[in-house]
Formats: sequence, C-alpha cells, structure tokens
Amino acid sequence: MSRNLLDTPIEYLKGVGPQRGDLLKKELGIFTYRDLLHLYPNRYIDRTKYYSINELNGNNSEVQIIGKIIHLKTVEQKRGKRLVATFTDGTGEMELVWFQGFKWIKENLKINTPYVAFGKLNSFNYSFSIPHPELELLEDHQKNLSSAMQAVYPSTEKLGSKISNKAMNKLMNQLLVETHQLFNDTLPKEMRQRLSLLSMRDALINIHFPKDPNLLSKAEFRLKFEEFFYIQMQLLIKNIARKHKIKGFPFKTVGDYFNTFYKEHLPFPLTGAQKRVIKEIRNDVGQEAQMNRLLQGDVGSGKTIVAFLSCLLALDNGFQACIVAPTEILATQHFIGISEFAQPLNLNIKLLTGSSKTVERRIIHEELESGELQILIGTHALFEDKVIFKNLGLAIIDEQHRFGVEQRSKLWTKNVLPPHVLVMTATPIPRTLAMSLYGDLDVSVIDELPPGRKPIETLHYFEGKRLAVWHFIRTEIAKGRQVYIVYPLIEESETLDYKNLMEGYEGISRDFPLPEYSVSIVHGQMTPAEKEVEMDRFAKGNTNIMVATTVIEVGVNVPNASVMIIESAERFGLSQLHQLRGRVGRGAEQSYCILMTGDKLSNDSKIRMETMCRTNDGFEISEVDLKLRGPGDIMGKQQSGTLPLKIADIVKDQDILHYARHQAVQLLKEDPNLEDETNQNIKNKLNVLNSKTTIWNYIS
Repeated sequence: MSRNLLDTPIEYLKGVGPQRGDLLKKELGIFTYRDLLHLYPNRYIDRTKYYSINELNGNNSEVQIIGKIIHLKTVEQKRGKRLVATFTDGTGEMELVWFQGFKWIKENLKINTPYVAFGKLNSFNYSFSIPHPELELLEDHQKNLSSAMQAVYPSTEKLGSKISNKAMNKLMNQLLVETHQLFNDTLPKEMRQRLSLLSMRDALINIHFPKDPNLLSKAEFRLKFEEFFYIQMQLLIKNIARKHKIKGFPFKTVGDYFNTFYKEHLPFPLTGAQKRVIKEIRNDVGQEAQMNRLLQGDVGSGKTIVAFLSCLLALDNGFQACIVAPTEILATQHFIGISEFAQPLNLNIKLLTGSSKTVERRIIHEELESGELQILIGTHALFEDKVIFKNLGLAIIDEQHRFGVEQRSKLWTKNVLPPHVLVMTATPIPRTLAMSLYGDLDVSVIDELPPGRKPIETLHYFEGKRLAVWHFIRTEIAKGRQVYIVYPLIEESETLDYKNLMEGYEGISRDFPLPEYSVSIVHGQMTPAEKEVEMDRFAKGNTNIMVATTVIEVGVNVPNASVMIIESAERFGLSQLHQLRGRVGRGAEQSYCILMTGDKLSNDSKIRMETMCRTNDGFEISEVDLKLRGPGDIMGKQQSGTLPLKIADIVKDQDILHYARHQAVQLLKEDPNLEDETNQNIKNKLNVLNSKTTIWNYIS
C-alpha cells in the first residue's frame, strides 16, 4: 500500500484524536499508523469457547457467554452506587456489575437483546457475576473483524486508565479498515510459496485478529522470519561490501619471523583449534581486503600466542602491529607474555599506558614514527592523536566490547589504508548473539584447551561452611599453593563494597596471621603503581593470599594460584563468575573455585551456582546467561536495544534466526547485488532500513 498512508500521524485515526494521540506517543512511542500496526500483542485470550451459565464453576477465570439482559437496577452501597444487570442465557441467570461510569452504560444498554458478555468471573455462594464486562451486541460480534483469540496489547498504568485493551482492539480494527488491509509484501511471491510463508496482509491480520491458533502461529513465524531475515541481509551485505570496498595491505609473505618462531621457538605444541584459527587469519591477511575477524576463546585457551603469531605476519611484511587492552593490568600482562615469546627474535616491543612516563612516551613516539618500534601494546593511550605509526598493518583489540566506537575507529585513521583488525574476547558469546550482533564479522573460535590442563573443580558453599573452607585454604597453602579471595564491586554501592572488602581483608589477616601467612590486597581505589606492587608480590609468591575486587577479572596470570574463593557469589553474573574462575587452573595442579553465598538465593542465583558447578564450558555458560539475562544485559548498556526487534526474540526464536540467515546466505549467493527483478522489493526495503537503522554502530 502507499507508504504515505501508513505514515499518517496517529491522532488522525478515527477514535484517537489529539488527547489519546499524545498518550500513545508518550507511553508507547506510537506516532504513526505504521507504529500502531507494528504494536504486537503480548498474549491472547481464547475467545473460541462460549460458556453456558449452568456449566460455570469457581475455577473458571475469563468466560464468554451469549445471553440477554432481562433486568437492570441501581444498588446503593456504603460509597456510591453500583449498576447490576440480570443476565440470562436460558440455562441460568447471573449478574453483570458496574461500579463506575454506569450512567452512560445504563442509557446505552438494550433489554432483551442478544449480547456477548466477556470478562473475569467472580463467584460467591454459588452465584456468579462479571464486574465491568466487555459487552458487544451479538449482531456486531458476528459482523466485526473479531477473532477467536483476543489480543492483549502492551500498556502502561497511565495508558490503561484512558485506553482499555478493548479500546486498543477497536483502534486496531479501525486501522485495518482505514488502510483497506493493503500491505506491501517485500518478500517475493516465489520465496513465500517456497518457504510456505503467509502474505504480509494475512500475517498482520492474523497477528492482531487471529482466526485460529494455527493461523496465529503462521503469522508469528512470518513476522519473526522477516525481522531476522532483514537484519541478516544487512549484516551479510556489509561483510561482502567491506571485502570489496575496504582495501587492506596484503601480507603476501610468511617470512623469517613467523617461520623461525613457529619452527624453533614455540614454547608448547599448538592445539588443533589454534592451528585452524592461525590458518584462517593467514588466509584473511593475504587478501587485498581488510581483515575484520572476531576471535572467541575461553579463558586459558591460548589466544595470546595466536595474537603474537598474527603480529609476526605483519612484521614479515614490513608492517607494525599493536595490541590494545581495556585495563593496565591486562595490557601489562600481554606485554610480559608477548615479550617472553619474542625474546629469541630480538624484537622491539614497548608498553604504552596512562602511567607511562614522559621520557618513555617520547621514545615510543619517535620509534613508532621511524618504524623502529615493531609491536606496541597498551591501553586507551594508543588512541591518542599524537600516537603516530609509520605503517600500522595489524590492530588487535582485546575485550573489544569495553571500548567505544570512536576510540576503535581512531586506529583506522593512523594509516593510509585501514589496518587488518583482529578482535579478541574471552567472554564467550552465544552462537545466536554472535550471528546477530557480529554477523558481518568473520568469526574464529578456539574451542579446545591446551593439553595437560586439569578441569577446575567448582563448589558452592553457604556461609555456615566458612570454617571448613578456611581449613581447606590452609591445606592448599601448606602444599605451597596460593589463593584468591574476591569481593564484589558494584558501582552503585561502591562505598559499602569498599567497607565490606576492608572488613574482609582485616578478618582474613586475623585468621591467617603473620609470619605463617602473608596477605595482599588490590582494589580500584589504589594507584596503578600500588596495584602493580601488590600484584608483583603475589606473582613472585611473597604473599599466599590475594584479597581483591573484580579488578583481577582479567589479566592476572599466576600458575601457582590454585584456589579462587568468590564472596557473595550471588551478586555476580555468570560470565563474570566464569572469568574470575579462569584466574586459577593455569598450572599443572588441580585447581578449585569456591562460590560462597548467603542462605537465601533467588531462583536465578540458584541456576547460576548450579551451572558453574556443573560445567567449565564458557559457551554453554554463555547460553544459560543469555536465557537468564537477555541480550540487552549481556551486551551491556552501550549495546542493549541495538537490534530493532518488535516481535522476534533471539533467545526463544533461535531456530527461526538460523533459518532466516540460511535463506539470506542462499539469496545473496544467487543474486549478490539484488539485480533480479523479483528481488527489487527486498532491495528497496534494505535501502529504507539502511537509512534509518544503525545496528552496527558498535562493531569493529
């Protein structure tokens, strides 16, 4: 249908007007006919069944009865009056009751005329009543675009008092009347027939006024499929376009640096997964298009060695490389690890963070511009304008979701052509989210842990078992092991958390006194230098116990630490618990993660504790986390609400998402530029979507 009619302001719809229009705009963000059309119901009330009065019982909730009003009376009560109608269907009698607005109701009710009464049933002493029923003349009920299943629409307290659900149904009915139910179909007829999809007209009618559950199901499938299909089309087209349009420096040579290190200096044999990922990266950087690859790998899976080998490919081709991390601790950790790998190759590698001294910075800037500095590792400091590379060929971004878009894009401008980009994350992203949010990136997964690693044993204890846990710590320390004890840090209650941490530290220092034991502490209010001293003491084994906040979530690598105790574990999300657990289990000894909680746990907290104890698989944990928290929470504030979904749910509708992506891939294989006449409507819809949505504003 014409686009203009659906763009009509909502106040012009019959039954809306200026006041209701303002309410719809403020409460539900409905500005046009189109917005109302795509306000989909939350649920449906089954209107297929008509009850007889003589078969009602106290267990009935919402009922629908055909009958006549035979008597009306106004009854005085303590506060005001009520209107009572005697309603009969030939099998018995019941009451319909109104407590307000009944002057208008009384004037409009017709005696001895067939009505359909619908509402919530009340029963008292074997007599039944429906307060404030929905009443419709039987004649109108049969004539209207009514359905067997009545839609219940999203509402708010303010809106509900002015526009009831019945009124919303009437508005939706009016909308379909005024638009003549003529809705453009963007999916080609051949495709709809092949996939057994309803037309857009039938889908929209049956989502609002379903004739039966089967048609409702088909309508939901069509609308969900369409949402997913267009998101996947946008992502896939962006990927294809990037590979054609965004040129990159081809790394044609696999030279001395890479080969010497790989053949002579590898500190341990690579896993099959690491070899596969390196091959994928080598293939990407060998092309004349910019690489844009997401590398997912669980804690301890060996992403750092893959990152280093990727850097060597850049060096072999005369380019510089950089690795950016979100915290100084993680950047320093990368610097130490990569420097150890690089030692036999005599490479020039430096670290740049907010704490770098002026003299160090000057040397770094000079060596970067001359090309003498080969690999620069650091934090947000690398994004500064004065950091100028001679020829940056590869940018590796670790835990990229912690960086803003503008920051990441600054790396692109530090060269004539944008560098190849490798995005790394130790936070496993559920397959569905990866497909939806990173669908335009090529994804590599290291799904194999290095051999010899023993799975971490995870245990959950309530507060009453603390003495037993303390005894276990003493036993582990006696074996020469070290222990982390982590306290939650939640921004909203930072002062309280700091107090809990300090109280915990003092209590632990009393229970594990000098000289037999030594305790370190690290928290966010310390300076970077103070943190480094404490970390160093723990790493060198000068302290047995490290008391910390989640500042140690990433970037701490002490193979001798075999126990991680997480206090108030119920206050952490699953992915954070999994990240913390990854700080142990880095040596050859058996490691343990102990989750300490209060006695009263919510259902979600119980599921989190059970999941942590049951599995060490980060991808399985991420799937549970997605179900518990939803996509918005998992991707963080910056990225929540990024997928413009009105009816589909990426958690519940994973099968439809996979199906839609498959269809999008097939279509683009057959018609990459959407030149076929049958695909013109798809092309037009994509042009409209591209002009409005920014679903990739957070992707590298």
